[in-house]
Amino acid sequence: MDTIYAHWSIFAGATVLALVLLAVSFIAKKRSQSHRLQQRFGSEYGRTVNALGSQKEAESDLRAREKRVGRLTLKPLTPTEAARFSQAWNALQAHFVDNPKGVVTQADQLVRELMPKRGYSMGDFERLAGDISVDHPTIVASYRAAQAITVRNDRGLADTEELRQAVIHYRALFNDLLEVREGKQETPRPVEQVAAQAS
Repeated sequence: MDTIYAHWSIFAGATVLALVLLAVSFIAKKRSQSHRLQQRFGSEYGRTVNALGSQKEAESDLRAREKRVGRLTLKPLTPTEAARFSQAWNALQAHFVDNPKGVVTQADQLVRELMPKRGYSMGDFERLAGDISVDHPTIVASYRAAQAITVRNDRGLADTEELRQAVIHYRALFNDLLEVREGKQETPRPVEQVAAQAS
């Protein structure tokens, strides 16, 4: 009888220990995953937690973004495409003084034209911002700020300083997305040079 009791005690102890180890492993994995998402998404992680109201929902959303973008075929621009986009940016920015409201609208349209050229699938703003946040987490805040000003501009509520800020935010995103595939056909001006001329 004592032997049976001893065997059951050992079995029960081993089962409890296994359950404790399983729980510790689960918690460690969850913390590791949370840390990875925080590192990858930066301030977008906190913004998503606040927007969705819970860490669990936010992390689920961020993982879904990663999966969605993982299925996309993102590619750099050819030098010819990059040169065309750079020229279009310079042209629209040159008209800011004469038509700030129109330039903000054009900047939004140019960024939305650039995204599918890079391989992003088009959708509503939140989906685009979410997709961009996966590979460009530090710049997505600029995109959100630019979009908020664009909405105010569409309602006739944005002043000239806000419009100038919107163009700066769009330019930051534009420059980040203007990745060029190396090639021998033609060489566009470096992004740093384009950014310096745009300032």
